[in-house]
Amino acid sequence: MAFDPQFLVNGVIVGSTIALAAIGLTLIFGILDFINFAHGEYLTLGAYAALVANVALGLPFVVAAVVAIPITVALALALDRVVFYPLRREGAGALSLLITSFGLSIILRNAVEMVWSSDPRRFDVGGAEAMAIAGVRITTVQIAIIVVSLVLMIAIHLLLTRTTLGVTMRATASNRSLALSSGVNTERIVTWTWVIGAGLTAIAGVLIGLNTVVRPSMGFGLLLVMFAAVILGGIGDPYGAMLGGLSIGIAQEVSVAFISASYKPAVAFTIMVVLLLWKPEGLRGADT
Repeated sequence: MAFDPQFLVNGVIVGSTIALAAIGLTLIFGILDFINFAHGEYLTLGAYAALVANVALGLPFVVAAVVAIPITVALALALDRVVFYPLRREGAGALSLLITSFGLSIILRNAVEMVWSSDPRRFDVGGAEAMAIAGVRITTVQIAIIVVSLVLMIAIHLLLTRTTLGVTMRATASNRSLALSSGVNTERIVTWTWVIGAGLTAIAGVLIGLNTVVRPSMGFGLLLVMFAAVILGGIGDPYGAMLGGLSIGIAQEVSVAFISASYKPAVAFTIMVVLLLWKPEGLRGADT
């Protein structure tokens, strides 16, 4: 079967949104040292917040997408203060936080389904104009998804490398005790990490819903793929999450040219396992 570049373009579209969500997931791990299973639900809630603003309130899609960001961030900060902060204060380990986040994930997913039902829903954006470039079909919406994702990845790079907040975030992720003893307000860094991580995840949810549909299980369905992207890129490394997300998205979509689309998740994890057997520290890790 001849290779069709359409699959590669589809992979870039999917991978760019996975990368955004994976950045938020790996930032939380880097600062708080635990895997947040509720991260997928933040993605879902971001999509539904934009959906309500767009469809129920009649706001333009771009405005609705922007409105979804502070709503998702506020929810993430509230849940951290009510659920995760008391556990950190009592010295709970990573396993306790992980199990708690898993329970929180189930609660949030069922709450979303109770409110909006399990029916898939779509944003009110009108028809997307399609065009053909070098034999590849792509819509204006899909181009916008790639551009927005790329701009946000560049913004994260600039934040981490050119701002005091970014430097202190990296220092806290590297050695939280040393950062604290050096005068860094680590709880402030935790708050900013939730803001940035939840904000990126909300945007990822909106973009994924724009490219497909919005449903209560969308975040949970992508959670393992996000984990694969984070692990593949090197856990705790935002740049690795970008690379891992793009790699996973492209691998999944290109595999459709050779096998059934139902095997896409298996392809992603097969690639992850094979690459980690060769390079256990992740794609961006230093060789030992």
